[in-house]
Order: sequence, then C-alpha cells, then structure tokens
Amino acid sequence: MKLSHLRQITTYLQQFNKISAVHRVSDTILKIVFDKRDAIYFNMSRSNSSMFKCEEYPRSKIYNAPFDVLIAKHFNRSNILHIELLNDDKIIRMKTSMASAYKEEITYLQIEFTGKYTNVIILDEQNIVLEALRHVDLYSSFREVRVGQKLLDVPNAPFVAKEYPLESVEEFLYSVYTNEQNAQLANLKKQKVALLNKKLKKLQKLYEKLDSQESLEELAKKNEHYGNLMLSNVENFKPYSKKLLLEDYDGEKIELHIDKACPTAFVVSHMFFSRSKKAKQKAKHLHIEEESLSSKIQHLKLFIHTVEMATDVAKIELLFPKKVQTKKIQVNDSIESFWIEGYKVQLGKNEKGNIALLKNARAKDIWLHLKDRPSCHVIITTDKQSLPQNIIQSAARLCVDFTTTSQDKYLVDYTPRREVTIQHGANVLYNKYKTIEIDTRS
Repeated sequence: MKLSHLRQITTYLQQFNKISAVHRVSDTILKIVFDKRDAIYFNMSRSNSSMFKCEEYPRSKIYNAPFDVLIAKHFNRSNILHIELLNDDKIIRMKTSMASAYKEEITYLQIEFTGKYTNVIILDEQNIVLEALRHVDLYSSFREVRVGQKLLDVPNAPFVAKEYPLESVEEFLYSVYTNEQNAQLANLKKQKVALLNKKLKKLQKLYEKLDSQESLEELAKKNEHYGNLMLSNVENFKPYSKKLLLEDYDGEKIELHIDKACPTAFVVSHMFFSRSKKAKQKAKHLHIEEESLSSKIQHLKLFIHTVEMATDVAKIELLFPKKVQTKKIQVNDSIESFWIEGYKVQLGKNEKGNIALLKNARAKDIWLHLKDRPSCHVIITTDKQSLPQNIIQSAARLCVDFTTTSQDKYLVDYTPRREVTIQHGANVLYNKYKTIEIDTRS
C-alpha cells in the first residue's frame, strides 16, 4: 500500500473507540470489527498487502494457532487508547487496553505493510513480542520477530513519499476490495475452470469409449462359440500354438489367434469361456457404469457453472478447500466435500453418493434438500444444537448450485438427520423441518 493512503486510513481509524472482535478469515486476511459495526479487513499477503471493506467475507475455517488464540484474548472487546502510523512508516500501531477487576493490561497490535516482511505482531508495553502472524529469524532479516524477544524499529525510508489524496477513505477501502476481487476472481476462475474441464474431458472420453450392450453380447457369444469349438477339436491342437486353424461346425475354416501360449486345448477353451463370461457380466452391468459416468459428467458441468457464476474469491476458496495431509483413508468419489468456517459440508454427486451420505450421517448432522423437487442431498457435519444461520445459508446455496443452472428463487428444506426416514435408495420422508430461500439471480 502507498504510505500516503496509510496516513489517511490511520486518521480514519482514529474515530473508533473499541475493537469488538478480531479473527482471521483466511490464511492471510485479518478481520477487525470496530465499535461493533465497522469491519475492516487487513490482507497481509507479502506480495500484495492491502486494507479493504466489503459486505461480508466468509471465513474459510476457524483458526486456532497460538497467534489466533492470543489475538482474540488480547483484543476482543478491547478499548482503543491510541492509533498511529509508527515513525511515519507503513506500520499501523494500535494501543489497546483490557479493563479487568484487577488491573488494566496494555497491549499493542502492530500491523506492518512492509513488503517482504509484511506482518501482524502482538506486543506488550515493553515492546516484547507476544506472538506474530509470521516469525522472522536473524538468518532472514536483521530484525528478529520471535516470541519473548524485543522488537526493533524499522529504519525510516530514505525518500519522501508522494501524496495521493483520497476523497473518501471508506469509498477507497471498498474500491480496493472490488478491484482486487475482480482481478483475482478472473484469474482463479480461469485456473479452476481449466482444471475442471480437464477432468470433464477425461470422463467424457471414458464414456465415449464404453462398448455398446449389443457389441458386448456379440463378443460373449463369439468367445463361447470358440470355447466349444476348441473342445470339439482337441485332437488337432498342438501345445503352445499361438495360431490355430480349426474347422467350424458348418465345415468353414476358422483361424484363431491365441495371445498366451497354452499347454492343452482345455486351457485354451477355458480362456475363451472366461472371456465370454466377462463380456456377459460387463453387458449386464453396463447401465450402472453408464449411469455413474453420466452423473459424474453432469456434476462436473454443474461445478464448472458454479465456478463461472461465483461473484467473489471467497466462494472459489469454499469450492476448492486446501487439502490437509492426513492418514490415507478411502474417499468416496460419489461425494463432494467442502469446508465452511470449519464445518464439513458434503453433497452427493449422484444417487450412490446420496445413499452413502444418508447412511453415514449422524443423528445431529443437518440434512438439506430442495423443496418438492429432485436435488442432491447435502449433509452438514455437526454435533451442535444450534448451527449458525450463515452456514445453513451457504450449504443451501451449494445444494441449489449442484442441482440446477437456472437462475431463480429456490426453497431448501433442512432438518437434523434423525428426522429423515429412508424409504428406498435415496428417497426419503421427513416431517419436522425448516425452510430457507435461496435466490441465485443475485
């Protein structure tokens, strides 16, 4: 950020008296709510730090690192004593107090927009580091940022910064969000749609390569005939032959090519019978494979449409949660999983996925489904009695997005899993429920 802009924003921040709440909404974005109503976001990306305002920036997950625990402890519901631009540099320093029954505790929240070393640092009255978003050792910088160590000041810049007057700080903060979002959103959409299209083309090729039921039945019939023919020509078989000239039942000569050298005619006959059986089974279950691939293709098309219709980066981040390294567990490829502010949300890609969700969900988990029409089933994993409404809203939107591409108003029913009775497959009955409206036109 420009120093001139930070000066004007610091003056703007001086109107506030309290920090009502502070927490991370993503790995590098800190949300601070001033005076219970004004939320300002601090994007602490090293390459592109900024401050912005927006209507709402959904939390990608609940952070519980030492930094997050300490920042909540020292600054939630704290009084602001002073806000300044430290040494007239790109560092906003907030002096706060937590009034308690015993003593007043002074803590500093230092937000540094210093390029490579962009950071958020929590300090005590003696300038000792209590915790930081990023720890910096002496091998990386002359200025160590480590818990328990005194923080040195940043040297003043050897130049005079130009002035860039702002007509309205608040409008500027909103414009920062809009401009960053538009650029980042366009880039993310292009990247993610390309990834999904690659998966889609792979599935479509598999679908196109599927044999027809008629060709599989014909193959089964032909191999069965060859198997019987071998049994009728046992005396003419030469061990380990890979090419045989046999006489068919009508006297016609047939040339058979054998892939694997076999010692006896009976082994060759068994090989042909096995091929016949495999082709019959494949023909019998072909519709299952077709339905599975077709449903996955449709799911990916809905996924691509959802990405293309996303209006902010937070929605893209929700759709593509970061993979966490855990023990290897078997993943059901008929279920799509998302994380919304720490809550696991799953939806069925097809009937198989819907059945698996219903089977494995716990009694207190929340089940969602479009009202009075077919849709994917959605499960929010939770053991809480009361779920935040924004979590239900986001899960309901996913239910709509992965069911239809039509832009309209939709009603989504939701209820604890224990209230849902399975009738057959993924068909269910439920009585006690609530309904939420989702408008995809905006």
